[in-house]
Amino acid sequence: MQQWIVKFSIDTPAGPRVLEESYYMPSQADVRHEVTKRGGYVLTIRPHARSPLERWLARSSWWQVQLLRGIQFRSTATSPGVALWRLIQAETNPRRQNILSPAREALARGLGVIDALRSLNIYDYGTLAILAASERSNRLHEGIPHAIQNITQKRKNRGKVIGTMAWLGFDILTIVQGMYWGKGKIIGWFESNPPSEPDKLEQYNKVVGNLSLLWDVLLYVAYAMGAFLVWTILSFWHNRGKRDWPTARIVRKIPLIGAYLRDLGFSDSTAAAARMLRGNVPIGDVLEQASEASNIPDVSEYWMNAREDLSRGVGLGAALDRAPLTKNERLELAGISDLGQVATLMESISEMRQTNAKTKHSLIVWLAFGLSGLYLVVAFGSAIYALTVMNMSMDSMMGQFMTP
Repeated sequence: MQQWIVKFSIDTPAGPRVLEESYYMPSQADVRHEVTKRGGYVLTIRPHARSPLERWLARSSWWQVQLLRGIQFRSTATSPGVALWRLIQAETNPRRQNILSPAREALARGLGVIDALRSLNIYDYGTLAILAASERSNRLHEGIPHAIQNITQKRKNRGKVIGTMAWLGFDILTIVQGMYWGKGKIIGWFESNPPSEPDKLEQYNKVVGNLSLLWDVLLYVAYAMGAFLVWTILSFWHNRGKRDWPTARIVRKIPLIGAYLRDLGFSDSTAAAARMLRGNVPIGDVLEQASEASNIPDVSEYWMNAREDLSRGVGLGAALDRAPLTKNERLELAGISDLGQVATLMESISEMRQTNAKTKHSLIVWLAFGLSGLYLVVAFGSAIYALTVMNMSMDSMMGQFMTP
């Protein structure tokens, strides 16, 4: 499927008019056929490419929340699918029409509201899991506020991380800039003004060499970390909506960050599972939907492995009792006897994982402060060290002036 921008002419009682509309269809031939059915004459057809502004708008939390609120407001008197269709039809902004075209095509083909929202490729797996769980329980109207809360909370967490990293980055950037521009002049001055005493010259050259090496290491470390950070941000933005890719695997291998992402994944998936169990959704469907609630492979594999064991006749408690759940969580799962207890336990695990994720988030922020502070201490210490080297050279020069 491809989105096409079509300019065509159509006869009206007031005379011919030239219109430009977007179509979400497999090929240009299908677009021409659709325009011909309306009595129009195709002038130009071009594939649509989202502009940077459209990509930013489609993936912004503000746009996501507004879309869900529009569905919630209109679904009070009709079904969520019809509410989304009316929302799309009422949209007059061409840019937003282009963004909503995949959902309109999905609804026109008879797919449900969750499939239509998934086709937009703007919501993360946790949000879609909350919506899907509510829709399977026939309570999508009640689930939308929880999805909005999930989006808002993640936006706040993301804002804290971005603010912290921006402040730390500014501090380090100023230090790195000073070291970059001052290194050549300072080291050059040291090399041009060595002490004249032979006993001090060897020590002086050794100190200058160590100082130059230290500044080179600090600069290259800053360059490498900056390049990795930019590459990671761009990769996550470009691959948003995908389940797994190389950069995500690298990030998950970082000990504290990997555990933080795993806790978030379990929090989203267990919350979705609890909501579906409360809505009397079959347990097999619950496990399958819970596996789709997170893009963390460990979390998805946990639910799919549990579903496979359950299909082989293993008890529910034994099927769910597996890694990467913690020891306390597995002990609680081993004693369950009915689905009502499973729903309660899933809600408890979701809350505990969310609390753990917040704790790890704070640790990540403070660790970033600590590492940046260590970097700044080394940078300032090297500057003070440079002053001692300068004193060695200045003492030698003053000694030469004072010698008759």
